[in-house]
Amino acid sequence: MAEDVRLILLVEDDPDHELLTIRALKKSNIANEVRVARDGEEAIHLIFGPEGIRPQVILLDLKLPKLDGLEVLRRIREDAETRTLPVVVLTSSDEERDVVRSYQLGVNSYIRKPVNFTDFAEATRQLGMYWLVLNECPPK
Repeated sequence: MAEDVRLILLVEDDPDHELLTIRALKKSNIANEVRVARDGEEAIHLIFGPEGIRPQVILLDLKLPKLDGLEVLRRIREDAETRTLPVVVLTSSDEERDVVRSYQLGVNSYIRKPVNFTDFAEATRQLGMYWLVLNECPPK
């Protein structure tokens, strides 16, 4: 298991949202390395595969190809080694059932992606400040 508390795992299939998220993090002076998984299977492979990354926070979209975000979250929470990883759903979904199911599966936070870049950048800045600066992760 690779322990890298400075790593952010961004699970996002939309290239525009990926670029916006990374740009907003950089604009907020968050210098953490960002690894990107572009579908749910890739995320599972990064977390449970040979590399076994342990990011400081996982930013998880719900609407993903191959394996949706809720299934990725379920698998993270059912494994003792990954159960305490901070997971933030960052999605455009405004479906109440997605919010409810995410919390039932143990998500740490659920954030809807704002539509315009200024609001998105501010939400990302606040997200980064909280999860990467203020939040204390459980010991490994």
